[in-house]
Amino acid sequence: MDVIGVIPARFASVRFEGKLLADLLGKPVIQHVWENAKRAKTLNDLVVACDDERIYNAVLGFGGRAIMTAKEHTSGTERIAEVVADLDVKVVVNIQGDEPLVHPSMIDDVAYSLLNNTEMVMATISKRIEHEEEIPDANVVKVVVDKKGYALYFSRWPIPFVRDEEPGMRIHYKHIGLYAYTKDFLFTYKNLPESKLEKFEKLEQLRVLENGYPIKVIETKFETIGVDTREDLEKVRQYLNMKSKM
Repeated sequence: MDVIGVIPARFASVRFEGKLLADLLGKPVIQHVWENAKRAKTLNDLVVACDDERIYNAVLGFGGRAIMTAKEHTSGTERIAEVVADLDVKVVVNIQGDEPLVHPSMIDDVAYSLLNNTEMVMATISKRIEHEEEIPDANVVKVVVDKKGYALYFSRWPIPFVRDEEPGMRIHYKHIGLYAYTKDFLFTYKNLPESKLEKFEKLEQLRVLENGYPIKVIETKFETIGVDTREDLEKVRQYLNMKSKM
């Protein structure tokens, strides 16, 4: 097959345990992610890679497909690698289980970019920041790219730093944690040692850049809100309620 989407799903979370099963307008968060991902045109298959029977049973309960993976995995990347290890697939899309607003076009954009260019090994998504308070927020990861759209750096710090600010100059882009990899590169990535910059920023994708591999960054116009806290869940609830009234 050409493309598989995998949603890595851990039950444990330091700030909000069990967040993927939290109720969001009558459905668990993970169901919103699944239903949006299923609308992507490029996916030949979609699966939730989980480590807890509560998530496994919830996914089966709403008609999704789930696979139990080892509890010892320390990252979503390792969990995904276990699922796809024996599959004949070209591109693997890592869809975050705590992104209930993920838009299917994001999945299609990263998948098509790798299918249409055999020199690319990894792609991800960015969006122009529209809310000023997100720029200094360390929980909102920022990204800067070169003229060809490849990542120069990801940071929790506001990048670029605008030394002599003028009206209209505050152009910052946030990184949306959705990735596509070729299957071969996924296993290369998984086996790379933790990098120095990754340790500093606590951003796994910096391991790729620090080892000299390019990451294509594709801009989207669609807003997302990752659910890391109960406050984030309420923001998503308000956003969806507002959207339903438009």
